[in-house]
Amino acid sequence: MKAAPAAQKRLLDLAELDSVIDRLAHRRRTLPELAEIDEISARVARLATQAIAAETEAGDLAREQTKAEADVDSVRVRVERDQKRLDSGQVSSPKDLASLQSEITSLNRRQGDLEEVVLEIMERRETADAQVAKIVAERDRLTADRDGAEDRRDAVFAEIDKESAEVKGRRSGIVADIPADLLALYEKLREQSGVGAAMLQGARCLGCRTSLSIAEINRIKACSHDEVIRCEECRRILVRTPESGL
Repeated sequence: MKAAPAAQKRLLDLAELDSVIDRLAHRRRTLPELAEIDEISARVARLATQAIAAETEAGDLAREQTKAEADVDSVRVRVERDQKRLDSGQVSSPKDLASLQSEITSLNRRQGDLEEVVLEIMERRETADAQVAKIVAERDRLTADRDGAEDRRDAVFAEIDKESAEVKGRRSGIVADIPADLLALYEKLREQSGVGAAMLQGARCLGCRTSLSIAEINRIKACSHDEVIRCEECRRILVRTPESGL
């Protein structure tokens, strides 16, 4: 393949811009904020699961407390009813009187037991509600942290994208100066190794940092200036400049 020396030299400008584009893309992919957002999101997801479990437990205890309080009220109503009967003197039979007094005693004992159950449930519910509040507060704090990290990410993304667009605009201007066949070879090599062209400095390829053999140097010296040469080691396009010393 042949190409004007000036067109070949433009490959070095293109390679430099492509290196900048690659660095920007790498920076965009590896922003610390991205890992931070992922880590926080995972924690928020775990807390969301924990919140559901805690809220379910608190809800179950609330229903259990309501039922227990209803049981207490039911027993209290029966006690009040029986006490009124006892106080009214309507029960005259000693046997019925003894039975009524025994029932009141039993109901009072039952009411006391149920009230203890209510207190125990209330304590458990208070603990469950506190746990829900703690989890929700932590989730909200982490969500705010994630929002902040996303804002920082978006700000850096905008900065990178702006710089990348500017570099790609300059790249388009350089591409217009390079013949299609030479550009196609460059793009193919760039896709394979990340860098499509490198300067030949003295007897060294600056792409792979390999010193060329004497035979290879003599071969290159014998090539015309418009001949497109390749590094025998990395196969990149070698661009000759005044620094090549050939």
